[in-house]
Amino acid sequence: MSYLDNILFAILLIVGFGFFAASVKKIIRNINLGVDVNRKDNSKARWKNMALIALGQSKMVRRPVAGILHIFVYVGFIIINIELLEIIIDGLFGTHRIFAPYLGVVYDVLIASFEILAILVIFAVTVFWIRRNFIRLKRFIHSDLKGFPKSDANYILYFETVLMILFLLMNASDLHLQSVPGGVFHKAGSFPISQFIAPIFNGMSNELVMLLFEVFWWLHIVGILIFMNYLYFSKHLHILLAFPNTYFANLNPEGQFDNLESVTKEVKLMMDPNADPFAAAPADENAAPSKFGASDVQDLNWVQLLNAYTCTECGRCTSACPANQTGKKLSPRKIMMDTRDRLQEVGKNIDANKGVFVPDNKTLLNDYITPEELWACTSCNACVEECPVNISPLSIIMDMRRYLVMEQSAAPMSLNAMMTNIENNGAPWQYSQQDRLNWKNEN
Repeated sequence: MSYLDNILFAILLIVGFGFFAASVKKIIRNINLGVDVNRKDNSKARWKNMALIALGQSKMVRRPVAGILHIFVYVGFIIINIELLEIIIDGLFGTHRIFAPYLGVVYDVLIASFEILAILVIFAVTVFWIRRNFIRLKRFIHSDLKGFPKSDANYILYFETVLMILFLLMNASDLHLQSVPGGVFHKAGSFPISQFIAPIFNGMSNELVMLLFEVFWWLHIVGILIFMNYLYFSKHLHILLAFPNTYFANLNPEGQFDNLESVTKEVKLMMDPNADPFAAAPADENAAPSKFGASDVQDLNWVQLLNAYTCTECGRCTSACPANQTGKKLSPRKIMMDTRDRLQEVGKNIDANKGVFVPDNKTLLNDYITPEELWACTSCNACVEECPVNISPLSIIMDMRRYLVMEQSAAPMSLNAMMTNIENNGAPWQYSQQDRLNWKNEN
């Protein structure tokens, strides 16, 4: 490579990583719009969660076929891109396989393993494409997956396939140039797959093969940078966010919900005749009372917003949802996608108004998620249990239900009747307390 190529490559890197850094900054800003919640406790359990679930893929393999294929793609794509470090150094300084002289046999093993993984990635991606477009699994053709989200999955599969093919073609042309008389390149690496591709360059001039090598090399690195910046718009963002998402996931037993502190204080005051009635009053008399539950993304906590960005749109949650299976409108996947879409909309609003959110007369509740969807949930936790990266659609559903009940008194009639009975009779049933034990006298 010439000095001009080195300079062009440096500019390309700066632009590519610059755009990526700007996107990451926006994601962090948007996540921090959420309410603060402490997830720094029990670091040992959190590291274990991240190691087993994000790194070890323990929940993915519960469905063995998809799980094993996903491991091929996950491990292959991550490990193969270790070579990106060498490509960057070679591109900046005009060297060729700079690590080879220092790693020796280890380098041969690494390149060989990269090639084998590349073939496994292509195989797995092909199977995934067939499952989506020919077998058409129900969770991939569900009504909540349409438009860009549906196409996005295929775009990612095409991207990964092209990147792996370019990687193998680059290696094959490299191997050819190492093998020609006089050796245009010094011998470096072991190529168990590329050795079967290299013969296509036989009969070509060294100059033409060198040109093709540079084309494959440039397309491969440009493709990686494009893919990296595409992540911001794609469900594939989970390859980065799965790690913090599993680390900061809720460690409470499934089914255990957090109490609202303000409500807890009121109940304690009611139960303690000696309590100071002003103890629960805010220190600042002009301070607005805290909202009960959530009607928009800013009312959710930052972990829930991180969940929304991490969603893989795989549909395992929706396929396991009993409400969805019985034909009800609820789809846990849609809950997460809607939350992310609204969060993105709020973020664009802030960008357009120089860092300040200007009310747009829209909210997550009603404009994106309807009460009908929320009340269809049985709170069974199936969606939480099924999610391969520990996302909790249920927590968002319950916070929005809280808003409907405690802020708008908009619970379904049957639920209002039950709460009235509890208030009047101390039980969900419409019987007076005096008649509660009559059932035992019926015989």
